[in-house]
This record gives sequence, C-alpha cells and structure tokens, in this order.
Amino acid sequence: MCPDEQRLQAYFDAELDAQGASEAARHVHGCAACGAELERLAATRQALRSKFIEVRAPQGLRAGILRALDAEEATSVRPARGDAAWRTRPFWLGLLGGVGGSAMAAFAFLLLFAPRADLVEQLATAHVGSLAPGHLIAVVSTDRHTVKPWFAGRTDVSPVVVDLADQGYRLVGGRTDAIAHQRAAVVVYQHGAHSINVFAWKSDAAPPADTTRSGYHMAFWKSGDIMYCAVSDTGWSELQGLEQLLQGAGGREQRP
Repeated sequence: MCPDEQRLQAYFDAELDAQGASEAARHVHGCAACGAELERLAATRQALRSKFIEVRAPQGLRAGILRALDAEEATSVRPARGDAAWRTRPFWLGLLGGVGGSAMAAFAFLLLFAPRADLVEQLATAHVGSLAPGHLIAVVSTDRHTVKPWFAGRTDVSPVVVDLADQGYRLVGGRTDAIAHQRAAVVVYQHGAHSINVFAWKSDAAPPADTTRSGYHMAFWKSGDIMYCAVSDTGWSELQGLEQLLQGAGGREQRP
C-alpha cells in the first residue's frame, strides 16, 4: 500500500524516524507512482530555490523565528504533521501580515526550505533506530563485491566499501537511510562489540566538525561530492582510525 500524501511528504522532508524512512525508501524504490511524486516535489523545490536564490531573510528575524518555534516546542506536545501547519498558521500570518514584496519571498523561502531536523540529529536518530533488532543491515555480507553493487539503484551515491577485518573493522553489510532529503547509503562495520554505521550522501557543503550526540561519536569527512559520517559508541581513536582507512580507500578509488 502506498503511504498517504502527508507521510510521503514527511519522507521527502527527512522527518520520519529511521524505521519509517527505511520502510518508505523500500516502497518508493518499487513504486513508480510514489517515485514520480518524489521527483515532482524535488523539481518544485529546485524551481523555487532557483527563483528566490538571491533572497535572504534578515539574520535577526530568522533567529527570532527559531527562538519562537523552540519556545513553542518546549511547552507543548509535538503535533502530528498534518496538524502542525494549522496550529502554527496564526503565528506565521501575524508575523508576515505587515510584510510585502521581496521580504515575503524571503519568509516563504525560509519556511519552505529551513531544515526540519538538524543533520546531526538526523544521523543520531538513524543510528539509534538501526540498533533495534532486525534494522541494522538489509544486505548481509562480508564481501565488498556483494555490498557495493547492492547500493546501485537503491541510493543516490556509490560509497566506498572495503573489508578491513585485518585492521579490526569487519564489514558486515549495508542498508539505506533517509538523510538530508536523500537515499543515503549506510555501510556497517563491526569493531569488537561495537557496530559502526558509515553514512554516505551527496553534499556541496564542507564537512561539519566531529561531534558527540546522545553518547554516540560522529566523525565527518568528504571524498569528492560525497559526505561521510561514521557513528558509533566506540572510542574516538577507533572511530577516527576507521575514518583514515576509508579516506585512504576513497583516494585510491578516485585515482585514474
């Protein structure tokens, strides 16, 4: 059964949890109608972005909006997606009521395209969700020649996949996840008792600083136009050791 319109929009906006996003990704992969709808949403977003690319909301206004939304979220139960737009509509109408012209375009741009969830939060949520029984791996294999081809057609990138068992990082498989409005590839390694998710997706941005969220370390790096993030509760030295090995493998793949 196809997801309803709101759930498909939530998948496109990367608002679903890891399990919901994975289920939606599997459905969309085999459903021409839902795939076409996602393409329509992406085309609409791109058209609006190109139209208003020079319009920017004032920094002070944007900060005020975000503070207001944070305050509202802190004092209320988060609504279902279908209710959120109506509950916050008086706030937005009041805010925008005295504004016209290019400023209105800036506000519309901000409302439509400001990320609904922080990238780090998306990755942390996806990592935690993957640790539930049966959710960590979709293709189970220690063979890179099985795992890497599996991503073709299922994700928007072709990630580095290597078996590093001799260095203490055993390849155990892979899966897909919804990160940054994309079908991200996730390569899974085992280091001792620790599972390490290595997320990969396309990005034009510079890698964020390494960080920790909810007790999980996150190491970011980039190879070409692919952003990577390794997430685990293993130690920093072990996580960054895997990062260095994968960076080296990525560099070798890019050589002519």
